Amino acid sequence: MARRRFFVQEVRRGTADLTGSDAEHLVRVLRAEVGQIYELSDNRNLYLAEIEIARKSLVTFRVLEQLAPQALTAAVHLYPALFKFDRFEWMIEKATELGVTGIHPFQAARSERGLGEAGRKRIVRWERIALEASQQSRRMHLPEIHSPAPFKTVLSADATVRLLLDEESSAQPVLTVVESLSCGRNTDDSIALVTGPEGGWTEEEKTCLTTAGWRACSLGPTVLRAETAVIAVISVVNAAWRR
Repeated sequence: MARRRFFVQEVRRGTADLTGSDAEHLVRVLRAEVGQIYELSDNRNLYLAEIEIARKSLVTFRVLEQLAPQALTAAVHLYPALFKFDRFEWMIEKATELGVTGIHPFQAARSERGLGEAGRKRIVRWERIALEASQQSRRMHLPEIHSPAPFKTVLSADATVRLLLDEESSAQPVLTVVESLSCGRNTDDSIALVTGPEGGWTEEEKTCLTTAGWRACSLGPTVLRAETAVIAVISVVNAAWRR
C-alpha cells in the first residue's frame, strides 16, 4: 500500500512541521504516532520522513532521505469559464487529481454575473481543495490556482498546444485534433485547455479564440455539463501525451 503524502511549508535542517487542521487530521483521524513513516513534499522535492513529535496541532518530521522525483509529464493548464461554485469546486478537486499544472478561471459572457468578483474571495478555499486533492492523489507539486480574470486574458495564453472545447458536434473530435498536431507530444510540451460556461460559448467568443490560434474540438454529440467536459478533455489529453 502506498504511503500517505503530505505537503509542508518547508524542510529546514532535516526537519519539517505540519500544523493546524492537517496535523489534527493526522493525529486524531489517522492515529499517527512517533516512529511512523510518511512521504512529504515541500512543492519542490519529495522526501521520506519519520514522525518525531505527534501532538494535537503539531506533527514534526525528521527527514530520512530525499526521494527520486516523479516522471516528467506535459504541463496541462486549464482555463475554465466560471460556473456555479459547488460544481466548480468539484471540478477543481478532480482536475487536481488528474494532474493539471494550473487552473486559470475566467468570466465568460454567459457565466453568471458576479461570479468573477465572488471567485476572487474564494481563492484560499480553492487552494485548500487543491491541497487536499494533491495529497490524496500523491502529487509532488501543487497546481497553481489563479484569481478569476476577464475573458480577454485567455486569448494570449502561452502554450505549445491550445485547445478550445466546443459543444458543437460539428467540431472535430479532440483526439483527431491532437493526432493531427505537428508537435511530437513530448513531456516538455505545455497544453492549454479552454472550456465554456453552463450556457455555452457566444459566437463572438469562439471567433475571438479561433482567431487567436485556439483549435476547436469536440467531445462528441452529447452536451456535457461544464464540469464533466473538463474532466473528460483532461483525461483524453493525458492519455494522448502518455501514449
